[in-house]
Order: sequence, then structure tokens, then C-alpha cells
Amino acid sequence: MARLLEVHPVDPQPRAIQQAVALLREGGLIAYPTDSGYALGATMGNQEAKDRIHAIRRLDDKHHFTLVCKDFAQLGQFVFIDNSVFRAVKAATPGPYTFILPGSKDVPRKLLHTKKKTVGVRIPDSRVVQALVTELGEPLMSSTLILPGESEPMTEGWLVKDELDHAVDIVIDTGECGSEPTTVVDFSSDEPEVVRVGAGDPDRFGW
Repeated sequence: MARLLEVHPVDPQPRAIQQAVALLREGGLIAYPTDSGYALGATMGNQEAKDRIHAIRRLDDKHHFTLVCKDFAQLGQFVFIDNSVFRAVKAATPGPYTFILPGSKDVPRKLLHTKKKTVGVRIPDSRVVQALVTELGEPLMSSTLILPGESEPMTEGWLVKDELDHAVDIVIDTGECGSEPTTVVDFSSDEPEVVRVGAGDPDRFGW
């Protein structure tokens, strides 16, 4: 059964964050709230957790996993980003956007898109997520918690626990959560391409 951790959304309790991160380091899978709905998270090199996310969401090999970063400096370690893209991405973070960019050598090979060698990156506007990633010391391998057959992410911790009680190890419940998924912008070619319209305004990327 999954453990439900109740965490304050603005001032997350250090002990609760430490407990979640300890489980992540032991190879666990968590469900956690972001500014754009719930997400599933694990450490970057955790192949078993990656397989569990694939099973929960019934994903295919074309799915872009996301590295959830604590700040722009950390994001820059894991993707290649030129000056024009740098300005556009920096202006939109933190916020409800996921950016697809070429991955650096620090990204585990199995997290890269098989053909494009790209990976999603984002910096959520969430104190809880910031605390998790800071305590972990590296980005979270993440995927929005949209269940098969649904178009919107899950948004309530008790419902996540009820639905995924035997599929995840910890559910973090903050009592409030964004309800729209991120807007996804692909910067891997010459022009930015908005591949999913969500909570973030796509017009700033010429959509």
C-alpha cells in the first residue's frame, strides 16, 4: 500500500520531504503534486520505476520523460540550449511548461528519445517540488499522472492513493494542485513547435 504524506503546499515540512527523498534513493516511485496536476517521479537512473510509470500510464517507447529541475542552472546541465532558446525558456520558468531539447551526456541514455536524443525539462512553480529536488540533489525523472483514457492529470492526493494504492510507494498530498497539464514546446528543430497546449500560454512561442 502507498503511504500518504500530508505536506504543507507553501512551507513543506523538512521531515516529510526527507522521507520522500529517502524512498526515492531506495528506488521508490512517488506521486506528487505540481503546478500542473499530479506527476509520477523517481530518480533518473531508476529503470524499474521507469517501467512502472510505463505500466501505470500504458506508454509507448515514443513517450518523452521529463527531468524536473530545481532551477535554470540545473536545467542547463542536462540539455543543450542556444542563446535564443535560452531567453525564451528562462522567461517562462518557473511555470507550467515542459521544454523538449537535445539531452546532454549527463542524461541517462534510456531517458533520451530513441531517435531524436531529446528529453523534456521543466521547472515547476511549486514550493513542494522545489524542496524535493533540492533535497534529492538531482532532477526527478517524471511523467504527468494522466491515466489511460483520460486527458487531464489527477489533482487530488486521496484520489491518487485510492487509484494507485498498489502501484506507487508514496503519495504526497498538499490539499491543492493545478488542474491543467503543462504546455509542451519542442525546441529540438529550427522553429519551436507547441505539441501540447496546457496551462502555460502558448502564444509566447508563436503558436
